[in-house]
Amino acid sequence: MVSQLYYVLRSRIDGQYLAAHPRTDPPLNPDQPPPAGFLLVFTADYEALTYLNAHAPDLSDKFGVETVMATNLKGLLSRWNFQGLGMVQDPRIPEVEFFNRS
Repeated sequence: MVSQLYYVLRSRIDGQYLAAHPRTDPPLNPDQPPPAGFLLVFTADYEALTYLNAHAPDLSDKFGVETVMATNLKGLLSRWNFQGLGMVQDPRIPEVEFFNRS
């Protein structure tokens, strides 16, 4: 049986995963930490690198690409308290489909 692999971007500086954070209205209290957001997930390693190079080329050397098996995604979302995941369909636009954890 072949398991689906996904790719995520992780900071080499502090170990945080790259996540999308929804805008809130009204803005969050600056004294409170922001919610963990949605873990950005890519279907290929080159898509993750394309996303970085297209939208944050000055930060591309500060992130590494990690492989995550589909069976490990739920645990990763729980451990880091993400709201869900954002499946990046097109890294250049970017087109992202969001899924809530619950």
